[in-house]
Amino acid sequence: MEISIQNNEVVPEQGKWLGRFAALLVWAAIGLLSFWLQARAWLAPGLGELPADTQALTDTLLQVVTLGIPLLLLAWRWPHPRYRAMFQTWLWGCGLLLALGVARFVPPAQSQLLSWLQLMGALVWLAVVYLVLWRRRPLPTNWSGTPLALGLTAVTLYPWPGWGALGSPLDVLLAALLGGAVGISVSLIVAHFWRQSLADLSRGPRHDALTGGFVVGVLLLIVASGLSLNGAQLVMMVGLPALGWLAAGVTGWPAVAVVVGLGTAVPLAFMDTDATSVIAADSILLWSFLAALASLALAWLLGAVLVWTAGRRSAPRRAALGWGAAAAALFIGGLIYSQGGQTGFHGDTLFVVLRDQADVTAAAAMPDYNARRQFVYDTLVSHADATQADLRADLDRLGVSYTPYYLVNALEVSGGWPMQVWLASRPEVDRVLPNPTLRPPQGAPLAVSPTAARPSAPRWNLTGIGATAVWQDFGVTGEGIVIGQSDSGVQWDHPELLPTYRGRSGNHDYNWYDPWTHAAVPQDAGGHGTHTLGSIVGQTVGVAPGASWYACANLPRNVGSPARYLDCMQFMLAPFPLNGSPLRDGDPLRSAHVLNNSWGCPEAYEGCDAESLRPAVAALRAAGIFVVASAGNAGPACSTVADPPALYAEAFSVGAVNEAGDLAAFSSRGPVMVDGSGRTKPDILAPGVQVLSSLPGDGYGLLDGTSMAGPHVAGVVALIWSANPALIGNIERTEEILRATATSFTGQVGTSLLAEMMGQLEDSGLSLPAQTPPEDMAGFGVCYLEGNAVPNNLTGYGIVNAYRAVEMARRGN
Repeated sequence: MEISIQNNEVVPEQGKWLGRFAALLVWAAIGLLSFWLQARAWLAPGLGELPADTQALTDTLLQVVTLGIPLLLLAWRWPHPRYRAMFQTWLWGCGLLLALGVARFVPPAQSQLLSWLQLMGALVWLAVVYLVLWRRRPLPTNWSGTPLALGLTAVTLYPWPGWGALGSPLDVLLAALLGGAVGISVSLIVAHFWRQSLADLSRGPRHDALTGGFVVGVLLLIVASGLSLNGAQLVMMVGLPALGWLAAGVTGWPAVAVVVGLGTAVPLAFMDTDATSVIAADSILLWSFLAALASLALAWLLGAVLVWTAGRRSAPRRAALGWGAAAAALFIGGLIYSQGGQTGFHGDTLFVVLRDQADVTAAAAMPDYNARRQFVYDTLVSHADATQADLRADLDRLGVSYTPYYLVNALEVSGGWPMQVWLASRPEVDRVLPNPTLRPPQGAPLAVSPTAARPSAPRWNLTGIGATAVWQDFGVTGEGIVIGQSDSGVQWDHPELLPTYRGRSGNHDYNWYDPWTHAAVPQDAGGHGTHTLGSIVGQTVGVAPGASWYACANLPRNVGSPARYLDCMQFMLAPFPLNGSPLRDGDPLRSAHVLNNSWGCPEAYEGCDAESLRPAVAALRAAGIFVVASAGNAGPACSTVADPPALYAEAFSVGAVNEAGDLAAFSSRGPVMVDGSGRTKPDILAPGVQVLSSLPGDGYGLLDGTSMAGPHVAGVVALIWSANPALIGNIERTEEILRATATSFTGQVGTSLLAEMMGQLEDSGLSLPAQTPPEDMAGFGVCYLEGNAVPNNLTGYGIVNAYRAVEMARRGN
């Protein structure tokens, strides 16, 4: 047997090959497990069983345990010191992953709070590294490689200032501090274990740099999986490990700290985690991955150069080249950022809800519809002005920008977590919610592409609910009724929509509002809004083609926030000119009669808690405006009607059925538990699977979702009120008509159920609903134990029936 004596240890030569095999095996396990668990946490809203924040924390802790236990054994007992040092390096990386990952209980909407907590965790782990490792055996500090590390790392990160957008100054500072803490921790771990092992086990500078790049890269993969949240960790896992060979090729632990710290801080500063969610129809996620891949390619290229030239660079040349490269690289990076088109700071804001909310319930008893709407607007505005005065004055004195609201007595305030703490301490403030603000994208939002032609005859969704029969038999198409649409925007001159647009002459005052970009002309880059509006007023695809409409853009990239949703809800109550003030120039006599809301505001991703928009919906109802809300697409589990506005009693919530009359598996179900009410939802069902409607570019397409179902009910309300104008503003009676005339649901309700659940049902003596065969159940829970009761938490009162509803309305009862 061949042996060698290294570091006073007798090491079998064949142990090297076993070590290589073990290292590769462990690397594969780390990569596969880390990517799988972090991707699962990111996809939790669609695939997981836990809320997004709970899933992220659970999966990160599982990752630490699953990786840490085998690495602990390998680091403790592996016979070859070189590979033992390798496993020790990765084991301590798991410790840093734990320190970062414990902050993953923070919802995605509170990204700045996560940065604070991860910074604290990284500093705690840095203190552990210093006390346990560095203090016991200090290593020499060599600064000679630092400028070279700075310059070369900056070059690898050029894609980020070119394609990304900075958050607030505080966001940038937190990213820099977090990057610094992570960089120093990683560099000390690498220096203490891996580079110390090279003192007696070196196989030459080039080989050491090549192997060291592998060791550091795997360490950075572990660490990157704990950074940030909401899918941004996957982007970090692509780009950060590529810096391994760059870190291994520079001299001194400070240089390694610069490589890792800068490589961590820059992507975190330029990446908008609000737009990396799976619910975002946005190009930011795509550009983030492209930036990470481009950085990866540059890092590998420069790292290969350093590995190839390892041991050949003299100290004087290295120093001179390093400082020159650093200065040039930073200057070029600044030029790239200045030309990127997304300069400036674009941080999230805060949504501040005051305790004293106005009471406008008296409006419901007013017989005059115009007086009723004016009373609600005037009362809300005057109440907001009076109760917000002190807070506005203090914010003015501090130079803090803000936007006041009246439909909910609230303000949007610029600032981060420290400002949130101060605001929450004020006596007039009830609570402070996160208000995620999307940063400007690189390129256009991801759009829905047209896939169909204009229909030659009404489709199943219109004939099935009796809309076409209403047109033919009663001559009612929605004339005299105004639809208000808050969505991603709208192509206002689409052939389906132009004839009934209230601003079709080209005057968009009072008819269009874009609180995101303040576009003067209606637009819809995504397509969702054009599709949903087409299902209401489209000339060939809409339920009420005679109704007029106006619109507001509250989620142009499919991710909103409390303030942006409220912007549009205020515009629906009291439209104002393009450059007007909602509190001074609103005209409630131009308000919509019926509102379509094919959106929901989830707390974890967009910041709305269960009560955040309730005052707004209640005030709209008091003003006599009918609020239709899509139930959501989180089925088939029970209690998934959980987001504003669908969860409110004041909103009429709509689930989805397909052409066969079956409940769509994705359609959210009740009871509403997020506010503790146990309220039965949805209220009613409507077509929401493969619905044909308009899309930007004068096109058409088929889409699924309760977003497609809600517009049908909004259209039916328009038909009811057009058929009997005496019902306009009478929300309670209109809801009674919709419920009383709904077609009884007789279809199927889901997909599949575990066999053991069926056994439990039989053992307990419970029976399934007659319309629900055992093989067609999913998301078993309380919403399935209601038999054929009406209403119930799967199907509400049944499927909307336009013909019967209009017929009842015309009879005046």
